[in-house]
Amino acid sequence: MSDPKAPMFEIDVSKLPASSAAQAPAHGYRDLHAHIAELDRRGLLQRITRTIDKDSELHPLVRWQFVGGMAEKDRKAFIFENIVDSSGRKYDMPVVVGAIAANREIYSVGMDAPVEDIQKKWDHAIANPIKPRVVENAPCHEVVLTRQGLQGPGRGLDALPIPVSTPGFDSAPTLTATNVITKDPETGVQNMGTYRAALKACDRLVVRMATRVGGAGGYQHYLKHQKRGDKEMPVAIVVGCPPYVAFLGPQKLPIGVDEFDVAGGLAGEPINVVRAKTVDLIVPAEAEIVIEGFVDTEHVEPEAPFGESHGHVALEEFNMPMRVTAITHRKKAVIPSYISQVAPSESSVIKRVAYEPLFLAHLRDQLSIKGVKRVALHEPLTGLLRVTTIVVEKGMPKTEVWRALYGAAFFKGDCGKICIAVNDDIDPDNADAIFWAMAYRSNPVEDVQTVAHRGQGHGPKREHGGEEDSTLLIDATMKSDMPPLALPKKEYMERAKTIWEELQLPALRPQPPWFGYSLGDWHREWDEAAARAAKGQWMENGRISLSRQRTGLVPETKFRPDGD
Repeated sequence: MSDPKAPMFEIDVSKLPASSAAQAPAHGYRDLHAHIAELDRRGLLQRITRTIDKDSELHPLVRWQFVGGMAEKDRKAFIFENIVDSSGRKYDMPVVVGAIAANREIYSVGMDAPVEDIQKKWDHAIANPIKPRVVENAPCHEVVLTRQGLQGPGRGLDALPIPVSTPGFDSAPTLTATNVITKDPETGVQNMGTYRAALKACDRLVVRMATRVGGAGGYQHYLKHQKRGDKEMPVAIVVGCPPYVAFLGPQKLPIGVDEFDVAGGLAGEPINVVRAKTVDLIVPAEAEIVIEGFVDTEHVEPEAPFGESHGHVALEEFNMPMRVTAITHRKKAVIPSYISQVAPSESSVIKRVAYEPLFLAHLRDQLSIKGVKRVALHEPLTGLLRVTTIVVEKGMPKTEVWRALYGAAFFKGDCGKICIAVNDDIDPDNADAIFWAMAYRSNPVEDVQTVAHRGQGHGPKREHGGEEDSTLLIDATMKSDMPPLALPKKEYMERAKTIWEELQLPALRPQPPWFGYSLGDWHREWDEAAARAAKGQWMENGRISLSRQRTGLVPETKFRPDGD
């Protein structure tokens, strides 16, 4: 255990070294230090001061808030201030996990917008990009390590407390919370993506720039360098960006769009950038750490096993070696690490908040489908990539429902293997409600289609193995009016909940649907009769039904008050 009286890592930006204040260009957006301080102020930060082994304890500890039955709203960012490795060697830098998106509230703090306004903010930023501002001095260059500073035990990459993400399966500490910057050798436009990078030596790591479904932007640059005959590609791996910049790593933008421009659109002002020390790239001025170097375009090196975001361990594959030419960082740097692997996780929250608005905009704006209210990507275990739910208005024409199903299924190559359309009374995050809609609102002969020739996408079976997959589309919307859901109306359930709490019975976590509501097949007179029954006036209902007795009908003949 660490000494509880020992000084804790200081995250108050007002108390950073004077040199940081002198070098930092003026800006209105938060850097990671300020973001962590804001999380702390809002009660969204868990501070761990006891000694924690980064190789075997750190990620498993944070993992418990994703697999321990906690509600999403109760998850927090964790900052570890007393870190050792498995041999007991101590590190000077703290590690923060979950600070970008342990839950949607933390993501919204980084976006400086309520969760419900995040889509509008993304739309505005993409439509109104702002070019970055190049500065001469930057906090990320307070410490610059090159040459001998990168060599030997405890130096270079070995000086950084990079955690092992999946102890028991991973073969190396791996950088996960990255913004990897490359540049198109033909156009000069930079790309920024989130790719994992496994540590191999003090000055060498291996980067996996995803090759799935057409290839990520950095991989496209790699191919261009190969075609030109370049033996190396300049790369800068940024660890610990201002949140507006960090969010751009996993976001999917059109090829050729510079993520710094969109980050400026999010911030409403230019993002401060600075030229890297040993590669011809620009990097965020307020970054915590920048690892500069060159990816080898001729050789590949085995990388992994590593617990991947699709929820399975990625087995060893050949990927891109990178020789490190410089490591620069702030004097009091913080290292962020993403919780990934089996969803839900931090990486799945980041992707979900980013991807769902893209799907919705595609269906509404590009395909002009009316009546689509939400697109939800299923998160637990399937990790957003396999099950997509489209929430539509009641009464949406069948042709439009099917256009939405096809549009969502093929908008993104590695998402939407199973697509289900439901009405807006169904909570897409409630699997029981989805099954309910499928059970009562779909006819498998008419409302289910399969489509062949789909790629495997990102997962334990990779698309370049040549094995095909297929797609399942299900229309689980109501085709006609149905009787109400058989639960007490909302006002009666709310009254009972108040009594429950007055009696101090066990805490409730209402699971929708928790009250009954009309599904269209309901008459005003039935509403009136129900209201009388709830007031004890049931004999009046008996008097009315007596007046409607008839002869010549078999039992269970339907009756409508309007005579239909």
